[in-house]
Amino acid sequence: MAGSTHTVTNQPPPLVGYDVFTADRALTEAVERHTDPELCDEVRGELAALGRASGSAQLHEWGTQANENPPRLRTHDRYGHRLDEVEFHPSWHRLLGKGVSAGLTAAWSRPAGHVRRAAAFLVWTQVDAGNLCPLSMTHAAVPALRSDPALAAEWEPRLTSMVYDRELRPARLKAGALFGMGMTEKQGGSDVRANATAATPLTEAGTYELTGHKWFCSAPMSDGFLVLAQAPEGLTCFLVPRVLEDGSRNVFMIQRLKDKLGNRSNASGEVEFDGTWARRVGEEGRGVRTIIEMVAATRLDCVLGSAGLMRQAVAQAVHHCTYREAFGGTLADKALMRNVLADLALESEAATTLALRLAAACDDGSEQERALLRIAVPAAKYWVTKRCPPVAVEAAECLGGNGYVEESGMPRLVRESPLNSIWEGAGNVQALDVVRALQREPEALNAYLLEVGKARGADHRLDTAVKDLLTELGDLDGVEGRARRLAERLALVLQGSLLVRYAPPEVADAFCGARLGGDGGAAFGTLPSSLDLASVVERARPQA
Repeated sequence: MAGSTHTVTNQPPPLVGYDVFTADRALTEAVERHTDPELCDEVRGELAALGRASGSAQLHEWGTQANENPPRLRTHDRYGHRLDEVEFHPSWHRLLGKGVSAGLTAAWSRPAGHVRRAAAFLVWTQVDAGNLCPLSMTHAAVPALRSDPALAAEWEPRLTSMVYDRELRPARLKAGALFGMGMTEKQGGSDVRANATAATPLTEAGTYELTGHKWFCSAPMSDGFLVLAQAPEGLTCFLVPRVLEDGSRNVFMIQRLKDKLGNRSNASGEVEFDGTWARRVGEEGRGVRTIIEMVAATRLDCVLGSAGLMRQAVAQAVHHCTYREAFGGTLADKALMRNVLADLALESEAATTLALRLAAACDDGSEQERALLRIAVPAAKYWVTKRCPPVAVEAAECLGGNGYVEESGMPRLVRESPLNSIWEGAGNVQALDVVRALQREPEALNAYLLEVGKARGADHRLDTAVKDLLTELGDLDGVEGRARRLAERLALVLQGSLLVRYAPPEVADAFCGARLGGDGGAAFGTLPSSLDLASVVERARPQA
């Protein structure tokens, strides 16, 4: 029996048993904004069901179990035969199966597919980010495979299936399949053209034998992989199935799994190819062009993932401060803590609003929207993912010492927070991609300016920021050294324009003042006290 000194008081209740989707006002409004009214009820119902599951104590426990029991590599069986299998905790399989059944790989085959998937991805990130890697790779493989109609006809129904089939067997026998990706090599990193894996043509047209290695192979337990290798005509994209048509295992030697800072429940491996059978995707020598649509999709998922992590961090911080009392009142009612929470909420809402706008552009598919994505995706990937770590750290600090303890869940968010900035092209890669779009694709800048121009005249600080941006864009000499600054400004101006158009006035006012008008400091919690910060915090509070 606990003594009287161990009576627990002044601790907030756990943030469980709530609808993660419906409790997120910025997200629900974005979904309604970008979804055909005739589909709205269906999409809201679907996302609310996922939101209730995501906020349940059961799924919270599954996420914890998956992270506390990371995957294990089995290279050989007891007799010395190669297995090259990755074993996961049952909770990881449960989470991955629920992600597949929730449509996180099915965007390409459903109306409003990208918006509803983007919202689901953002919600599902808040349970456990580890199982999102195979979901993202599988989703993103579809546009790359469409460069070969025969391959797409064969594989797309499996990849967009809402059935999770974890068994390793020929793909034709499976109700659903997952894809991974392997581009990075030791000597190349982001410089994929330095890849040394060799592809030798076989007798059958379109088939090759691969020899080489991949320093990072995402989701090595998957049914198939898109990889880059050097064919006779240059760097080429290939499909490597895990199991061949006759049921035998393809040569896919997993040498080790990476011991990562975060993303612990997910497997990332180093693999070797030695006479590995592969099928060409697209034309020889055009591997980067073939796979670029996959890269664009995974980069948008990085934005969504960071937005989801930020939302969960802010939700936890606001929830804690709503119940925790100190110095004669709740923390959320203290002026300085309210300022911190409001500042964090601004960052979260801006990320969510931008991410859903980009998903809507994917659904639209028009030339103008595709041009907007060409410049907005790398800018958003650069900026939103970079904002995630400071948000997660500051949110953990709102919980005080409790936020530094594993049981709070905040350390997992902190460890996860840098990931999306590093994967799928780190910061410099994204910033330089923005520069290339500006220099080579004038239609991309035109589409961007048309988008931000829709908010013209609504806020003088936004108008000034647009004017300053145009001045900077007018001088692209020596732009490489300014690429990060330029990507940041492009992202901030786009976020500001969207919030001015769609967010409540108090949110737009605070964002434009602090992020565009220079009326905010370098740290969170430095917003002008004259703003309506209480309304900003209340909007971010999850209704448990």
